[in-house]
Amino acid sequence: MTSSAIDVHGLCKSYGGRVVLDDVDLSVAAGTVTALLGPNGAGKTTTVHILSTLVRPDGGTAFVNGCDVLRDHDGVRAAIGVTGQFSAVDGLLTGEENLQLMARLRHLGAKRSKARVTELLEQFDLVEAARKPLATYSGGMRRRLDLAMTLVQAPSVIFLDEPTSGLDPRSRHTVWDIVRDLVAQGTTVLLTTQQLAEADELADRIAVLDGGRIVAEGTPDELKRLVPGGHIRLRLPDSAALDAASRLFGESARDEAGLALTVPGDGTVGALRGILDRLDAAGVEVDDLSIHTPDLDDVFFALTGTKDRPGRVDTKGTES
Repeated sequence: MTSSAIDVHGLCKSYGGRVVLDDVDLSVAAGTVTALLGPNGAGKTTTVHILSTLVRPDGGTAFVNGCDVLRDHDGVRAAIGVTGQFSAVDGLLTGEENLQLMARLRHLGAKRSKARVTELLEQFDLVEAARKPLATYSGGMRRRLDLAMTLVQAPSVIFLDEPTSGLDPRSRHTVWDIVRDLVAQGTTVLLTTQQLAEADELADRIAVLDGGRIVAEGTPDELKRLVPGGHIRLRLPDSAALDAASRLFGESARDEAGLALTVPGDGTVGALRGILDRLDAAGVEVDDLSIHTPDLDDVFFALTGTKDRPGRVDTKGTES
């Protein structure tokens, strides 16, 4: 599917004199994951609260699954599931009872509720812990239960607000696998995170939010190419080959001890082919090469936290 499940235009929100969202535009294609990436206070959670009808914007429009978040609260709420930064589970109930409570709140009916609870306990690997008190649950188990509660009515759009915050690496990867399975089944996910690896692993597209504005948007690879610093490292067999390669690439950096040459490049196939063609034409042998491209850490530091922010950068590197 390529239609938009989430459409946001000119979204604005202020609290007192502080601008939280400043003319935000965002589109999320159905059946995909879009990550909102940004530092604390960037406006990520406020965006989720507006889209889930918990907060009213000061300006702009927003549609979720075709429903206006300002005029059709019931339509939006029927289509979405929300998992916040902290697990919204009842510590006095068992895991099974939490799911049963959510099923009743969703008016699934006794027969359907029982079947759905059983299905979710199996899907989230909580069968053995289903009737145990939540005091015995680990953080990862609580988060899986929280996600299961979000999915009781099989929403078509899910908002995940920093879903793996505080989890250990194994639990984090378990949550990632669950999200991938949901998307494979056609669910749309809007994910907010400060975990750069999480955005890289899960997101089809990333919108970088800083100071209430989207400052860049694109696929993870497109965003990485916005940041300079990519290079190709060539390891040569001897000093003569290193000298010859250095003469070919004037902007390169030499590593005498390692018999290596660092050549600036964006890591694309075209850039690599151009370098290899020049080496072949000059008869220079290369023992090994490696491609180094900027990661999302570089993107994050380059695009956020600056006092004088540029205009929004598209994935072709131009400002708008």
